[in-house]
Amino acid sequence: MIKTIGILGCGWLGFPLATALLEQQYHIHGSSTSEEKLNTLEKSGITPFYIELSENGIKGDIDGFLKQLDVLVINVPPRLRKAPKESYTTKIRLLHTAIKKTPLKRIIFVSSTSVYGNIDAVLNEESPAKPSSESGKQLLASENIFYEDRALHTTIIRFAGLIGPNRHPVTYLAGKSDLKNGEAPINLIHLDDCIGIIKQLIKDNFMHGIINAVYPYHPSKQDYYTAEAIKRGLPPPNYNLNTSALGNKIIESIYLNVKNYRFMTSIVS
Repeated sequence: MIKTIGILGCGWLGFPLATALLEQQYHIHGSSTSEEKLNTLEKSGITPFYIELSENGIKGDIDGFLKQLDVLVINVPPRLRKAPKESYTTKIRLLHTAIKKTPLKRIIFVSSTSVYGNIDAVLNEESPAKPSSESGKQLLASENIFYEDRALHTTIIRFAGLIGPNRHPVTYLAGKSDLKNGEAPINLIHLDDCIGIIKQLIKDNFMHGIINAVYPYHPSKQDYYTAEAIKRGLPPPNYNLNTSALGNKIIESIYLNVKNYRFMTSIVS
């Protein structure tokens, strides 16, 4: 029986996930690198831990954080735009080593559909991952550290572009001109469904495998972001339709279709 869940990385997704799981009577270990956020976690009923992953080691009480966990949600995205650049894969490998010293077996690894790269295709969980960006390459390598360890029971969840409170691509696309790939389809998912899918994975005693988490509506970037900008009173982005399209991919989920998961929140405002 699952009683205690660890969420490594209580940020934009991790914190509301933690509070949602608290409401279901789970005990939650939550991590942050911010003292202010640690106080917020504690006031919310979450057991707080300062945990910071680096290439040189793990700062904080990682043993205490992992102790007696039934499930660990790894929600630490690559931050490769920072200078100097770090090896995300090295940090995840150190985390894997720490986990292997404990009885913990059930892992949910939060990843991204960026691992599929820029290709023109309809993709699902059985499609090969061919990342083109450095973050996508390191994410895929990090996924494999856990996925190839069959002693662990790992679910890789590949989220599409995340939208929700204070987060939507249209806010930085608004008013921009000469953008490329306006005819390419969008692949997005709302925070509510990110949380809903993880909750269902935990409830269903999830599988060892890969899950694409994408809202099943894929209008073109030009149509979608133009409409979303107008609704917000923002200047619509302008796309150059004479440019060659790259990455006309539509991402689907076999797993969510089989489980008949019902999406809660539309990506259309």
